[in-house]
Amino acid sequence: MAKKIDAAYLDRAMAQAVYNKLDDGTYGGRIPPCPGVVAFATSLAECAEDLRSTLEDWVLLGMKLAHALPVIAEA
Repeated sequence: MAKKIDAAYLDRAMAQAVYNKLDDGTYGGRIPPCPGVVAFATSLAECAEDLRSTLEDWVLLGMKLAHALPVIAEA
């Protein structure tokens, strides 16, 4: 049975994303409450898209392994 991710949880986590423009002109993004959730891309929009995808995978893996996920409060 496939597990479902709460879209509101993802939205709250993405609202806490931090992005940086790197020296080579690309972008890096991370979500501080979610260790290891990072993404790099050539544009800010692509970085945000990749970051959300990484977050979804991170949450699904955490659920599968029964890890406690961080509480993400509304910003």
